[in-house]
Amino acid sequence: MTPPSKIPLPRAASTDGDLLHTALALATAGVPVLPLRRGKVPFGNCRACTDGACGGRPHMKCAGACQCPGVCHGWAAATADPTVLTSPAWAPAWRRAVGVAYHPAGAGLTVVDLDDAHAVAWARRTLPLTRTVATTRGEHWIYLGTMRSANAVRPGVDIKSHMSYARWLGPGSGTMTALPPVVRHLAVKEDTTPPRGAVVSSSPRARWGRTVATGCRHTETYVRTGLERGLTKVRSHTDSGAGSQAFGVAQFLASQHARCPGPCGLDAIGEEIMAAAVSVGVPEHYARRAVTNGMATAQGRAA
Repeated sequence: MTPPSKIPLPRAASTDGDLLHTALALATAGVPVLPLRRGKVPFGNCRACTDGACGGRPHMKCAGACQCPGVCHGWAAATADPTVLTSPAWAPAWRRAVGVAYHPAGAGLTVVDLDDAHAVAWARRTLPLTRTVATTRGEHWIYLGTMRSANAVRPGVDIKSHMSYARWLGPGSGTMTALPPVVRHLAVKEDTTPPRGAVVSSSPRARWGRTVATGCRHTETYVRTGLERGLTKVRSHTDSGAGSQAFGVAQFLASQHARCPGPCGLDAIGEEIMAAAVSVGVPEHYARRAVTNGMATAQGRAA
């Protein structure tokens, strides 16, 4: 597929009659699309798929085996196949449609949905510049790259990528840039840290040492000093935020070994960071995800 930043994309449809034309133009560019009904939401499931009868994806949570020919299963109905978009099964939906949506991850994109002026101001202070699209109350900031979607990552900010849809409001302006770590970090969420000792893991934890880092170019003192400082940061967040700290520490420490021939024992470093997060009450599965994502981001890939 042509990189989305190079695609000549259509403007937002100005009348109902333009909607299918806009959808077909996007599909030609490789962007999966679907119609939106009144309320600017996807069409509901057909009768054959209601309440999970199809065995597929009735709640838009995961992909299933359903091959319904109609506009069914919300974001999962999005397609770039013009024969589907113009099929008789989709015709009633287009007649009732009030807008066009697209599946960001299907086009290799992530949309940071900024719902109000305060969120936009935050993004301008915090996020790398990229292509922006004006919305009714705020802006969409569109990045190259995909990640999991997450709502309410901070006040007025949603992330739309995998298993989600975004309303098509035109190609926007500005140069699209790569999805930055700061946006991936927003989706690393943990429950409010419970009181110390509320969550205890019985899993044995590996410790970093030369026996697991035979290819590391750093001295043992250098690595242990950096690791202990990172663990102290994580442990200091006893009320909340320890999972986010674990993400940042894992990302930073992993980046220090980018030029090492390896192995550097990053798994053992990750286990120590995770143990520190668990020790202040972060649920183990949240801690593991934060550390895994942090290290993966440092290595230039999504976890």
